[in-house]
Amino acid sequence: MSDLAIVVRESAYDRILTPLAFAYLAASSGQEVEMLFVNWAVRALSKKYADEFPISAERAGSEEWLKQQIASAGLPTRISDLLKMLAQTGKVRLYACTLAAQIFGVNEGDLIEGAEFLPANEFLAKMAEAKVTMTF
Repeated sequence: MSDLAIVVRESAYDRILTPLAFAYLAASSGQEVEMLFVNWAVRALSKKYADEFPISAERAGSEEWLKQQIASAGLPTRISDLLKMLAQTGKVRLYACTLAAQIFGVNEGDLIEGAEFLPANEFLAKMAEAKVTMTF
């Protein structure tokens, strides 16, 4: 049973940072975290697409500023590096929704290290057992 289950559906660079930050904070405090990436967000777990997420339309023009702020906080600015950091904690499990992967073109060979496919219905069971669930 995990302490925290997170569903990630956002695919804008600035919006995907929040669930990744929550996962890292939880893992840093020893909590077990499970994350399911659905819809366009499933591409974050792809070697081909992880670093191609655009900033949201309402924040257009602020991507460089945001990346400078992230770097000045001592964190990596690339989504792929943030996900690698999460996987390296040993406390975060990264799942690509199988249906989303099929629809949005993420194949098994594309997955980043530490990620795996999982049907959404299996993640629902994990959510039911988790102490806390979040959706972004």
